[in-house]
Amino acid sequence: MYYLSKIALWLAIIGGLNWGLVGAFNFNLVGMIFGDMSILARIVYILAGLSAIWLIYGQFAPDTIVIEKR
Repeated sequence: MYYLSKIALWLAIIGGLNWGLVGAFNFNLVGMIFGDMSILARIVYILAGLSAIWLIYGQFAPDTIVIEKR
């Protein structure tokens, strides 16, 4: 679970930064790298959304999702 949570955290950070760029500068970095709404861009968006859901779930079930190795 540790590695899955770390990957989810990084994907959520990337998604948040991309949305910040879209909101502030109307610049879609993921769309620029992978093509506007290409299949790869859509996969990145889906993974970022699932990562956010995983991290939200971890806030309510903290014993199952571990961000820090213990």
